[in-house]
Amino acid sequence: MAAAGVVKTYGAGDGAVTALRGVSAAFTRGRFTAIMGPSGSGKSTFLHCLAGLDTVTSGTVALGEVDLTALSRTRLTELRRERLGFVFQSFNLLPMLTAEENIRLTGRLGNRRADRAWFDTIVDALGLRERLSHRPSELSGGQQQRVAVARALLTRPEVLFADEPTGNLDSRSGAEVLGFLRRAVDAYRQTVIMVTHDPGAAAHADRVLFLADGTIVDELTAPTIDAVHARMRRMEG
Repeated sequence: MAAAGVVKTYGAGDGAVTALRGVSAAFTRGRFTAIMGPSGSGKSTFLHCLAGLDTVTSGTVALGEVDLTALSRTRLTELRRERLGFVFQSFNLLPMLTAEENIRLTGRLGNRRADRAWFDTIVDALGLRERLSHRPSELSGGQQQRVAVARALLTRPEVLFADEPTGNLDSRSGAEVLGFLRRAVDAYRQTVIMVTHDPGAAAHADRVLFLADGTIVDELTAPTIDAVHARMRRMEG
């Protein structure tokens, strides 16, 4: 996946706000990238543009040979369902469905039968086997987010997007979710792009992109918590 010269402007005239100012970045298959920056830096907007959840004002976003910015709304919806996965801060589970039904939901919407062995692999890796018959109200926040991760991975997406996936979790639950995302990259060559404000979360990634005022201003490979803290302090100072 790659973005080239992405500009995103909201509104027009004197009231226009430019959230992204010509952002370019490439994301290698089987790598974990974290995106960080101060509030208002454009990090969530960039993630949404990469994922086809928001349109770009100019520039391109490509998934392989497909230019997302050139697709119709219908085709973009189909591509998101078939080739991308999403995990958000709010778990977005349907309360009337069991954990298993929520996990299988995306595949059913796309008329895709999930491979049973792959279903078993992710359910067991996420420790959800004993919770499959439970509804979201019967699950902890960490368990709900693990269900959301399993749902996102069930269709084997080319890219998994995660927007503050640990934002509503306690530190232990958050560490469990991040640990599984890391394992998904290492064991299954999953590509993960994650927005976070937490240096501890970013330290699970292979690299961190730092945004400020709608542009990428820094990049850190093999991040540690201390190194991420230092870069963020430098940006905010």
